[in-house]
Amino acid sequence: MDQYAIWGGNPLVGEVEIGGAKNTALPILAAALMTDDTVIIDNLPDIRDINVLLDAMKNIGVVVERRGRHQVKINASQIFTTAIEGNGIRKMRASYYFLGALLGKYKSASVGLPGGCEIGTRAIDQHIKGFRALGAKVRLEHGIIITEAIDLTSAHIFLDVVSVGATINLMMAAVLAEGQTVIENVAKEPHVVDVANFLNSMGANIKGAGTDVIRIRGVKSLHGSEYTVIPDQIEAGTFMMAAAITKGDVTVKNIIPKHLECISAKLKEIGCEVQESDDAVRVFCSKCLKGTQVKTMPYPGFPTDMQPQISVTLGLSAGATSIVRESIFENRFRYLEELTKMGAKATIEGNVAILEGVEKYDGASISATDLRAGAALVLAALAAEGFSTVDHIHYIERGYEDFPEKLMSLGGHIRRVTNAEELKKARLKVV
Repeated sequence: MDQYAIWGGNPLVGEVEIGGAKNTALPILAAALMTDDTVIIDNLPDIRDINVLLDAMKNIGVVVERRGRHQVKINASQIFTTAIEGNGIRKMRASYYFLGALLGKYKSASVGLPGGCEIGTRAIDQHIKGFRALGAKVRLEHGIIITEAIDLTSAHIFLDVVSVGATINLMMAAVLAEGQTVIENVAKEPHVVDVANFLNSMGANIKGAGTDVIRIRGVKSLHGSEYTVIPDQIEAGTFMMAAAITKGDVTVKNIIPKHLECISAKLKEIGCEVQESDDAVRVFCSKCLKGTQVKTMPYPGFPTDMQPQISVTLGLSAGATSIVRESIFENRFRYLEELTKMGAKATIEGNVAILEGVEKYDGASISATDLRAGAALVLAALAAEGFSTVDHIHYIERGYEDFPEKLMSLGGHIRRVTNAEELKKARLKVV
């Protein structure tokens, strides 16, 4: 019965350190398989998804050495199969990054169809289209994607939709393909740029990451590297929203402010104060929140992974109406049913949520519906009057390291409980 037990009503105040980016670390770990040399990756978040991926790597012969909590040493020279199997890896969307990495190096790969949170369709048609353009044969058998090639050759690929996963996968597959590959209409997210920088640190020749067109000149082989993962944009944004929703004052440290510009802009728009420095941002809010309109978009637009957090925040803009449009995933409003248990007023019309701001949330028993929604509901509980429990916290632990501990360091009353006795003590505020 793992849960978070939360007493709400305390403004969050203080400083919080942001860890490495989950959405960068996962493909970088996969890309580390593309050389026989040793690779050292630093600033890894210690979260469930990372650990599941590392276990899958060990299962195919990769030597994985944890050097402290946030650093790993990898040597993939003894890989004995390019088939990634296991129930754990099937539950992860990031499992598909093994396709590009192993196809690029070994010219074959087979991976179970990706899972992850149930927030909508995660089509892999753009991945398949790109792999085929590079000369690979791709087929689906019993829920497994199988890719094979005699050799990979350069291609000109235009993605029909902007896709982070396809952009990264095709970059990895193309770095060892002969000739120059051009990929257009690519994703420009910070983690796309970071994966390109990592591959370049291993000897790849990738230009244009962060723009609409990526050009890749194939090389013969990749070499070892030591690389540090960028800070997590979404973890940072979550704590920025935590300051807003609890009327607190939080300084979020170890960040890249440029990656957070769209989040900072929306917070200012709804009445928060935002102060940026070289590697930190301070958010504080003492006024009534204003309503606004939000539409999720590919970077540099407002990220879909921050949509639940800002929606929960806008739900407290008393007397104001906010409209949130979700343009990336079709099932990303499921958490609003949980939020209404706390007194929120929300109406869903297709891919649009209409939020009528209320004065306060009330404590309730709620369940996380996915990773980011789970974090958002925790913020709602911290802002609410009274006691709340949040179930299905395994979703949250997929992507947030030490989430309750960091919130407690800011003054939040939150405990992770595993049985009825611990829950009873938490309800009575017994340490």
